[in-house]
Amino acid sequence: MGGFFRDVYCVVRMIPPGRVATYGQIATYLGSPHAARTVGWALGALPAGTSVPWHRVINALGRISASRSGHRADQQRAMLEEEDVVFDESGRIDLNKHGWKGPR
Repeated sequence: MGGFFRDVYCVVRMIPPGRVATYGQIATYLGSPHAARTVGWALGALPAGTSVPWHRVINALGRISASRSGHRADQQRAMLEEEDVVFDESGRIDLNKHGWKGPR
C-alpha cells in the first residue's frame, strides 16, 4: 500500500458518524488538491470488512459516486442512513448539514 493511500485511510478514519467528506476535501487536506480521483481509487482498493469508514466519502455534488457495481452504492447509502445522514429526493446529501469540517 502506497503512502498516499495510507494517508487517505488515516484521514477518512477521522470522519465521525453522521458526517461526510468529499473526495476533493480529503485530497486537499493531504496537500494534493487535484488528487480526488486517487482518493477514490484508495477507497476502492479497501478489502471487504475494512474498519475504514469509506462510506462517509462522497462526491462534491453531495452524491454517492456510482461504482461499476451498483451494489456498493446501495450499501453506502444504507450505511449512511443508519448514521442518520439524510438524502433528498434527488439522492443528494446536504453538505452544510452533514459535511465534515475536517480535523480541529
